[in-house]
Amino acid sequence: EVQLQASGGGSVQAGGSLRLSCVFSGLPFDDYAMGWFRQAPGKEREGISCITSKNTRTYYRDSVKGRFTISSDNAKNTVSLQMNNLKPEDTADYYCAVDFFPLRGLGNFSPFRGDDYDYWGQGTQVTVSS
Repeated sequence: EVQLQASGGGSVQAGGSLRLSCVFSGLPFDDYAMGWFRQAPGKEREGISCITSKNTRTYYRDSVKGRFTISSDNAKNTVSLQMNNLKPEDTADYYCAVDFFPLRGLGNFSPFRGDDYDYWGQGTQVTVSS
């Protein structure tokens, strides 16, 4: 059974930092992309960062580039998202998800297309106050 467990959310002031972690287990394949998504109240879900398992290629939404860093620790089955210089507009519920994109063909991969992702963890809430 595939399981993803996100944690690390909290409340911080603008300019502060948080580190989100996604611990996963039961993945049936070792070639995948692990993404972080967020959804703010009244807004659509958006993908913000992604890392591939085989070559650890990383992707970032423009709004978080230079502030967020995604990393993976395969030994610990963990993908982390270091979030620095947080802004009030980063306030949202954050989710991790896994996409077994090679099963669709390697040319059919979009790191922030949420509908492609196969399994999702529960959200962890991030609140940034000004």
